[in-house]
Amino acid sequence: MSTLITTDLVALDADLGTDKAAVVHRLAALVAGAGRATGADALAQDALAREAKAPTGLAGGIAIPHCRSAAVTQASLAFARLAPRVDFGAPDGPADLVFLIAAPEHGDADHLTLLTALARALVRPEFVASLRAARTAAEVVGLVEEVVSPTPAPAVAGAGTGAGATATTSGATPPTATGTSSARSLVAVSACPTGIAHTYMAADKLAAAAKEMGVDLQVETQGSSGSTPLDPGVISRAGAVIFAVDVGVRDRDRFAGKPLVQSGTKRAMNEPEVMIREALAAADDPDARRVPGAAGDGGRSADTGDRPGTGSEVRRWLLTGVSYMIPFVAAGGLLIALGFLLGGYRIVTGNPASAAGQSYALSWALDNSFLDLPGGAEGEGLYDGFRGYLGALCTVLGQAAFGFLVPALAGYIAYAIADRPGIVPGFVVGAVSVTMGAGFLGGVVGGIIAGFAARWIAGWALPAFARGLQPVVIIPLLATLISSGLMVALLGQPLAAALTGLGNFLTGLTGGSIVLLGVILGLMMCFDLGGPVNKAAYVFATTGIGVAEPSPANLQIMAMVMGAGMVPPLAMALSTAVRSRLYTPAERDQGKAAWLLGASFISEGAIPFAAADPLRVIPSMMLGGATTGALVGVFGTELRAPHGGVFVFFAMTQAVLFVVAVLIGAIVGGLAVTVAKSIGRQNGTTPGAASEAAMSGAAAPGGAAVRASS
Repeated sequence: MSTLITTDLVALDADLGTDKAAVVHRLAALVAGAGRATGADALAQDALAREAKAPTGLAGGIAIPHCRSAAVTQASLAFARLAPRVDFGAPDGPADLVFLIAAPEHGDADHLTLLTALARALVRPEFVASLRAARTAAEVVGLVEEVVSPTPAPAVAGAGTGAGATATTSGATPPTATGTSSARSLVAVSACPTGIAHTYMAADKLAAAAKEMGVDLQVETQGSSGSTPLDPGVISRAGAVIFAVDVGVRDRDRFAGKPLVQSGTKRAMNEPEVMIREALAAADDPDARRVPGAAGDGGRSADTGDRPGTGSEVRRWLLTGVSYMIPFVAAGGLLIALGFLLGGYRIVTGNPASAAGQSYALSWALDNSFLDLPGGAEGEGLYDGFRGYLGALCTVLGQAAFGFLVPALAGYIAYAIADRPGIVPGFVVGAVSVTMGAGFLGGVVGGIIAGFAARWIAGWALPAFARGLQPVVIIPLLATLISSGLMVALLGQPLAAALTGLGNFLTGLTGGSIVLLGVILGLMMCFDLGGPVNKAAYVFATTGIGVAEPSPANLQIMAMVMGAGMVPPLAMALSTAVRSRLYTPAERDQGKAAWLLGASFISEGAIPFAAADPLRVIPSMMLGGATTGALVGVFGTELRAPHGGVFVFFAMTQAVLFVVAVLIGAIVGGLAVTVAKSIGRQNGTTPGAASEAAMSGAAAPGGAAVRASS
């Protein structure tokens, strides 16, 4: 492996300018002059663009401007000991030690590991002092090579130096006043935009501070070369979690319900002790901010220290795909519903005669530009013509959004399995599935195949010259060939036939069997309140209305699903209102919020109640949901919007009867859960299982931005 730094890349006691832009340009010129970058200006611009996101100055007179850049041909370190110092935004003043960390845009894992090893060394005072005392460029090179050698000295607090390593404090956890160790046990996640420097420096600063404070802390670094996830048992035992991140946390749901302290990586580097004290305080505070989400079966299995089983993993893959698909469903469905409201059936129905298979909406929008509307389209007045144009426009956009449903489903299932390498083959196989007519069944199967193919290829030990091509060429090409090739050659037609058979069975239940269909969908929607069964019913309904010309049966299915999904929160709100003594104060407060959540079609409003008392709540909700599903089918309500509850009445027929069906189901469910909770109770009180602690363990449903159950 080539060296990261040479004497040509070192400038000692140099005047490189009066501001950080000048220093970065001079260091970039050193890299380009050494033949390690195609252009100094391009490298400097990329480094300054990263600098604009967050200053790279650190406490102690250090700065580490860094970037990934297409201009870099060889991973490099350029170092300057400045005289005079230059301000890089550190809290304690200008910097005199500056490293420019230049990584190729698609750098291989080995070089990224060395770069992050340097970043971790910069938190060690003895290494920084050696840099200041160095007399020659060769001495600086020797110091750097020592800390980035393949077998460097152990990082602070026993942390590994590789990308994605877990920083862990050593030693036994000291006893606490309560006699338990969980209050002094913490976990943390660190991540920065480039995943090279700040990610690992923040981790080591937190780990070092925790060791000095006698706190057991384990840190997951989500860096450029991936991450090694924390053990579920470790997460479960932790009293609180620290997110030292400048970007989103991957797999955030693992920490659902944990007390949370969050800031950028810079604060973790500058004030690690303060953040740890805040996390310890949060662990003892029942009102502390918590990681959004619902702590379910995964959290309980984590208590055993075991890794998730196959069933849990499959569930995570599917729910990841569906959760990323939901925004396309919501945006596309509501746009189509608006198109129907503004333009009527002439806009949302198809036109077989339109050229190149264009929908009538697109043809109408192209042929009736609002610029030509003063005369009125098709003899209409200006107002009606403009409404028609807006309706056509909304429909075109909604149909485009719906076109991404299956590709997004497959792409993010593959992402859940293989991380970023799975996205491209997953999206492609999802699009192929649509072309083959395999729909969401093909998306699920294809996404799983694409994810495993990408993960398998990512594990290949390729020669050094090919590693840079692995993430951008080799994995997308081969994983796409494998997954999409199998879909075309073997799986597409059988899955299409299976999907057609399922659709024919369910839609065949309309008419004389409409009650049975409504009961089935209602039971599915209320069984797990956002879990796989709920989502299976919802995805079936939304894909049915996503076609160019949905049938009345498809529109009825969508109405049944939405109506049944509104019942659980409304039923629990009703029960808490009419028999409040059966519930704790926290549950009664939750019941007040559940009115709006149910009206908005957010089934998660009932999750806290189900988590505290599942054997009484879930069957009662299923009874109410089945009642509403059957009644909506009998009333013949049709719905063109996939989300919104009472706020999309404009997109449904028989809206009054729909409300009646929902209210009857909520009453049935509310009475059922009230009776169930009253049986076996003394003085109408709740048992300890439905305590404040149980309620605090379930996440507030307000965290669901756009219905997780949808």
